[in-house]
Amino acid sequence: MVKLLSPSKWLVILCTACTVSYAGPVQVPNLQLPPSAAANQQAVKDIFLQSYAAYSKFAFGHDSLLPVSKGFVDDRNGWGASIADAMGTMLLMDLTDLFDQALDFMSKVDFRESNTPSSVSLFETTIRYVGGMLSAFELSGKQHQILVQQAQQIVDKMVFSFVKPNQTIPFGEIFFSNNTPIVAVNNVAEAGTLDLEWSRLTLYTGNPLYTKLSEGSVRTIANLPSPFPGLPPQLVDPTDNMFVDAFLTWGGGTDSYLEYLIKYARITNTDDNLFADSWHAAVDSSIKVLQRTSTVGDHTYLADWNAGEILLEGSHLACFQGGNWIFGGKLLNNQTIVDIGLELVEACWNTYASTQTGIGPETFAFMARDGNFTQPTAQELAFYQEHGFWITTSDYIQRPEVLESNFYAWRATGDTKYLDRAASAINSFQKFLVANETNGFAGLNDVNNFEAGLEDDTESFWFAEVLKYLYLTFDDPQRISLDNFVFNTEGQVFEAPPAKAVYGSGSPRSASGQFATKTSAGLPLPVISPDPLITIQPGPMSGQ
Repeated sequence: MVKLLSPSKWLVILCTACTVSYAGPVQVPNLQLPPSAAANQQAVKDIFLQSYAAYSKFAFGHDSLLPVSKGFVDDRNGWGASIADAMGTMLLMDLTDLFDQALDFMSKVDFRESNTPSSVSLFETTIRYVGGMLSAFELSGKQHQILVQQAQQIVDKMVFSFVKPNQTIPFGEIFFSNNTPIVAVNNVAEAGTLDLEWSRLTLYTGNPLYTKLSEGSVRTIANLPSPFPGLPPQLVDPTDNMFVDAFLTWGGGTDSYLEYLIKYARITNTDDNLFADSWHAAVDSSIKVLQRTSTVGDHTYLADWNAGEILLEGSHLACFQGGNWIFGGKLLNNQTIVDIGLELVEACWNTYASTQTGIGPETFAFMARDGNFTQPTAQELAFYQEHGFWITTSDYIQRPEVLESNFYAWRATGDTKYLDRAASAINSFQKFLVANETNGFAGLNDVNNFEAGLEDDTESFWFAEVLKYLYLTFDDPQRISLDNFVFNTEGQVFEAPPAKAVYGSGSPRSASGQFATKTSAGLPLPVISPDPLITIQPGPMSGQ
């Protein structure tokens, strides 16, 4: 057993005399767009139309387009993930003909069976299919009840991932053919990123089971003793609710659990302070334990932590953190958190601004006064000395997080530099991501060397997140206001009730009990950000 001392001594109170602060608006009031915004917004819409036309021609009905080889892959059970993910963006762009086609397709999918031999991921299926259809239901005026019914069909199968009557943390994968989950360790992101979508399903079906199960998983994780208040290790065993490692990160495997704590508090307006206070504690602990400043450029990063060791590494996935801290800091009326969030946005944007293509890498490393990193090569060291980070995984797989946080920063500050950055990303995408074979958009093998070629994949979240966040950056700020809507981790938009006066108690939650983890001997260090092109297991329908 690995044990640490009680984490209470690490608590840093980021409030004035621990008094409750009233929630402030997330957005700058009366935010106005410059005249150039219309052309940039149209450019994003054109990219969407071009991308979706390629998908429709070569991969319609399948999960993802292979834009270089003119094929497709069914890596999300063959139910048409790109269609489900794109519906909300279609509605926001007023692409009614495309939405009607998508609605017709999704209404006919039999979600009771996977179209591939693969198991079904609770996390991926929830954020893409369930989230995509419920968001489209709301954005289309709640007139297409079939979208709720289809989402319910999915979740009614996924509830079998809670095998035992009193099991509170689900297994992460399940076979729909026999309602049997794969009994294995889960990660807290996958176990703790169901409540936003499943609670919406409860809202529209009246069935409280979905909220009970999804919320119960978050409560269990939040109440387990952790190394530092609010920061759970990445891996947890659903059979006994024990952590299996001591790896802390805002990156993949933990990210959306932390993201949803404050978003769930906002979208439900719950009076239970567990959610807002747990998020507050996570931020508090991160400032004390994880926050580091690079020795070059003074960039603010959140490092990873593994059993007492600081790891000076970052990832594109983790770059959601800036926007999340801005959003949560505004709700807590805590300017310290907002300001650090803006610093995190700056550091992540620097990973875009520093490359040949103007697009950021999958993972990177940096140096600080303390902490550990893989020794850089001479070339990497030279890059660090110029840019304040060096690239450790060079590809771009159409991740949205940097542009997502840029969107939050624009809406929260009104600083037009964030519009300029979004416009720069549009130009980079148009210049470097187009696959001539299909006219679709692909990823990059190396963001700092375009000659390395394109990655043969158009992710469904390209439609759901990248293009939606870019489009909304140049949209009327009052239409999808951050004071009236909450985004799920797939960029799906949900209506929020009028904000409460106060979120949380005003103080971060203190951890109860002593942290302990089951031995993790022999387990590899969790991967920061796995490349889906490596882990994809295409079904028999994949191909040209």
